[in-house]
Amino acid sequence: MPDIWWKADPQDLHRLADRVSSVYVERSHLDRDENAIVIINKQKTVRVPAAMVAVMLLGPGTRVTHGAIRLLADSGTAVSWVGEQGVRMYASGVGPSRGAGLLHRQAWLVTRPKERLNVARAMYSMRFPGEDVSTLTMQQLRGREGARVRKIYRAQAERTGITWNGRLYKAGDPHAVGDDLNRLLSAANAALYGICHAVIVGLGASPGLGFVHTGLATSFVLDIADLYKAEYTIPLAFELAAKDLTEERDARLGLRDLIARNKLLGRIVTDVKTLLTPDGTDFDDPETNLLWDEHLGVVPGGTDWSTTTASFTPDNHIAIIGPELDEGTGPTP
Repeated sequence: MPDIWWKADPQDLHRLADRVSSVYVERSHLDRDENAIVIINKQKTVRVPAAMVAVMLLGPGTRVTHGAIRLLADSGTAVSWVGEQGVRMYASGVGPSRGAGLLHRQAWLVTRPKERLNVARAMYSMRFPGEDVSTLTMQQLRGREGARVRKIYRAQAERTGITWNGRLYKAGDPHAVGDDLNRLLSAANAALYGICHAVIVGLGASPGLGFVHTGLATSFVLDIADLYKAEYTIPLAFELAAKDLTEERDARLGLRDLIARNKLLGRIVTDVKTLLTPDGTDFDDPETNLLWDEHLGVVPGGTDWSTTTASFTPDNHIAIIGPELDEGTGPTP
């Protein structure tokens, strides 16, 4: 790495697979100190090497300087402004130093029917543990999924004692129709879409290039969110309805707490990478990730050749959260 690495070109930066997946910041101040982002709150100060972070998630109560944003952009780190624990995605940005390797890989997969079907099967395999879906068509996969979801709804209704009359949903206004339970499901799902959107954009993939869903700017977001609804949003909605907690805020904050407790952010990052690069290696990006060697020809760029052990694993997720604010009860998503 050059001495002035924060002015680096893409070939000088750490590969995405070698970076910390995400850093979530809440109720803190971000500034720049030479080659690091400094995160400061009333409890602690944390220095984060910008080039070792794939995506910086800025939650409520966060202040950031122009210098910090410039350093993150020059380091190829994506920045997303999100609600608490990522349950909403407000805006995002990626600096010009970020490569397009993962996006190219996604586009290659989605434009080839055989590869696209294989990714769709891999998604369903995550939702059908122990079932072999390797030979099923898309129509068969959709039928399997429909039967499975109906079974999940029935099981949750029996568990919580809540009457289930079916899923009612109006496109464009999901909270306008249905009973309290349906509105809770819509609110929880919307929050889940926010965190999935933030992760996808942060990793440099396209939220619009879906494998199962298609035609929307968030098709891939819907694909990824479907992996977690049976485990997160459906049980949560039934539990909230059983407690007579039926406001949209109840669903949003309930999901926020589950995300923090179960470290869902890191899991989403790992799942997206696994689906788009199923061999478990970083995506190929030979134009930006190779260095010349007089004996070996080329070697991977962005690697610390002084050690054989990486400092971080690619599925790491770090959360830096300051203390509650003095006034009121603190920020909400």
